[in-house]
Amino acid sequence: MATVLIVEDDATIRTAVIRALTEHGHVVSSAATAMSGLQAAVTARPDVVLLDLGLPDLDGREVLRMIRAVSAVPIIVVTARADEAEIVRLLDAGADDYVVKPFGGAQLDARIRAVLRRTASDQPEPAVTVGSLVVDARARSASLDGAPLDLTPREFDLLHYLAVRAGAVVTKRELLTEVWKQPYAGADKTVDVHLSWLRRKLGETAQEPRYLHTVRRVGVRLAEPGDQP
Repeated sequence: MATVLIVEDDATIRTAVIRALTEHGHVVSSAATAMSGLQAAVTARPDVVLLDLGLPDLDGREVLRMIRAVSAVPIIVVTARADEAEIVRLLDAGADDYVVKPFGGAQLDARIRAVLRRTASDQPEPAVTVGSLVVDARARSASLDGAPLDLTPREFDLLHYLAVRAGAVVTKRELLTEVWKQPYAGADKTVDVHLSWLRRKLGETAQEPRYLHTVRRVGVRLAEPGDQP
């Protein structure tokens, strides 16, 4: 279910779309003019905006640019023209998708769900903090006690995988499968060597761990200093 704002001046079309989307489980609000639609898009914060281009007070393309200037809300443009050049211009201007009139409720519902899946996957993953260790997946950077860590790409992937599972014991089989993307074939040495390099950069050893704790015959556990199982 999503909250959908429809910006459409044609009352017949607006009513039909509201009914169709409501039947598909969405919560729907509407606006009949560009300016009221712009205000609703900013203040009501819908999950997705369905924007008609033929509005009475302002061209829908301009509304698209105005909304995009202040909000990242997904926008599906409704157009009566299936002109490729026009559609490309709309997508370049910030539209996330488009539908061409006439369209059915099932198609519109599917497009809304697809846009929401795409935009959800585009959200930046927040940095992971474990004690004074910070691992930022988007920037592919890590720091310890405020100082940046000089990690190889594989070391970063290994540290990030463990950090997002802080407190849990992760097996070497899982690390080889998920971090190295290789089937497990008893290649403990590969994992062990990288863990050793990573410990060195974290300023610790297997005998005197601070963050990386070996769990004998099981795997490794990343935990905040002082956090013992």
